[in-house]
Amino acid sequence: MPGDADLDFDLVAAAIRADARDAATFLEVLAGKLDAALPGAVRTRRAGGLFARQHPVAEIAIDLGDWHFRVEAEPGGSVRGERAHTVRGIALSSERLPLTEWVEALLEALRGHAGQSADAAESLRRLL
Repeated sequence: MPGDADLDFDLVAAAIRADARDAATFLEVLAGKLDAALPGAVRTRRAGGLFARQHPVAEIAIDLGDWHFRVEAEPGGSVRGERAHTVRGIALSSERLPLTEWVEALLEALRGHAGQSADAAESLRRLL
């Protein structure tokens, strides 16, 4: 049912927004969910040196066709999101977004990506 899918997206968006209050937790949870749902489309960069006790997520990059999303931890515990539209590897536009808008834009791109193939739709179901 289309209404059920919209409700699922709303629930995921609400959960992501709730996690966003703690930047480190937000990035860890988001990296885990996206890695599981979109293998091969997500790159995660971790901070910390070879001998560091912890290796927190520093940056997550997601490639969804012509849309590329990136979110990274900033000093002071905040999170910065960016979205870029590319065609044949050339960025036509790039913008920084407040985290709530970044989450909404990512979910919208995931909806569009899921509509393109059965594999993408299954990946999105794993995220939900």
